[in-house]
Amino acid sequence: MSTAPCRSRLFASDWQGLFVWAPGDVTDRVAVFFDYQNLYRSARECFSPPGAPHREGQVDPLALARLIASRSPFPRRLDQVRIYRGLPHAWRDPKGYGAASRQCRRWAQGGAVVTTRPLRYPANWPNSPPEEKGIDVVLALDFVLGAMTGDFEVGILMSLDTDLRPALERVVQQAAARAEVAAWSAPSGHSRRLALPGRRLWCHWLDQADYRVVADPTDYTRP
Repeated sequence: MSTAPCRSRLFASDWQGLFVWAPGDVTDRVAVFFDYQNLYRSARECFSPPGAPHREGQVDPLALARLIASRSPFPRRLDQVRIYRGLPHAWRDPKGYGAASRQCRRWAQGGAVVTTRPLRYPANWPNSPPEEKGIDVVLALDFVLGAMTGDFEVGILMSLDTDLRPALERVVQQAAARAEVAAWSAPSGHSRRLALPGRRLWCHWLDQADYRVVADPTDYTRP
């Protein structure tokens, strides 16, 4: 991860030298990939005070994807919203399982493609929290395969997980699709994003005002 100054709006001049575009070009299909738990935790880190309710940090990924796609000065349309997250165990954590399942159903009903994998529970759980395992691998595979097979022209990834860098590198080096990233822009100063050394990888910065627009205050623990 690298740091960059806060920035939340795009201008056509910012993109010069990154892409070649001329009026009349075909509209590009955009696919936005969300590592949801990473997205949630980083939103809390940037915008929520310590001890904030668990709902702080939640966002509507479909609204966020629409916002990101709308910022481009080039002809684009949002074609896919893909969300990846770990799923609590039904009997180990029935409350968490119910909340996550309700959240995933809402996303799927809105048109998102939702991919889940069971959380891994350590031997000393609940003293130690469960962990996501394999979800980054599935996301990386879908990102690379989609780019290689022409499933989209622009793939935008929102995560701070550096394990996803190889997937970004592969798309940048070998695929016809363009790879971009998105990240929260913290009001405190410098913000984190995924970056590739030696590569100009465009980042869609989203500030606190953007977060408030797409925030989801729903308490999914309530049936």
